Amino acid sequence: MVEYLEVGKIVNTQGIKGEVRVLSQTDAPQERYQKGAKLTVFVKNKEPIELTVASHRKHKSFDLLSFEGYPSINDVEGFREGILMVPKTELTPLDEAEYYYYEIIGLDVYEKNGEKLGQVKEILAPGANDVWVVQRKNKADALIPFISSVVKKIDLENQKVFVEIPEGLLDDEN
Repeated sequence: MVEYLEVGKIVNTQGIKGEVRVLSQTDAPQERYQKGAKLTVFVKNKEPIELTVASHRKHKSFDLLSFEGYPSINDVEGFREGILMVPKTELTPLDEAEYYYYEIIGLDVYEKNGEKLGQVKEILAPGANDVWVVQRKNKADALIPFISSVVKKIDLENQKVFVEIPEGLLDDEN
């Protein structure tokens, strides 16, 4: 059984020439969406379809993709709301201090005093460094920058992350 990982979601079509708008969830869009790359689209109640990327470009917060053999809007209309996936076996090995999003999402986050802060529910990539969205019990989500001064230890084996929160980062007064 092939295990797949999500790299993006097709949210709409773009223009009439078979392009789709993708909300990307990959940390390597240039590699993942390069011409000739294989992606599998999973659409609810349909068989998965393997696609070959024909073109890729950025537009605002979206990645725009077109696929070989799907030259018009009518060809890709059925992919709307589809999830683009890649087999887990296609992941490239990372350096020691690098992680895939799927490895981090779902980890429990602990402060240095041992107190559980919450669980990583999402990763944002706004610019210089990633920001982890940590879901907390009965509080607003915490935004934790993925930088060495804050994230002290990632223990994938035990599904835990240890952080040191700087004064004022989590302003819970509001």
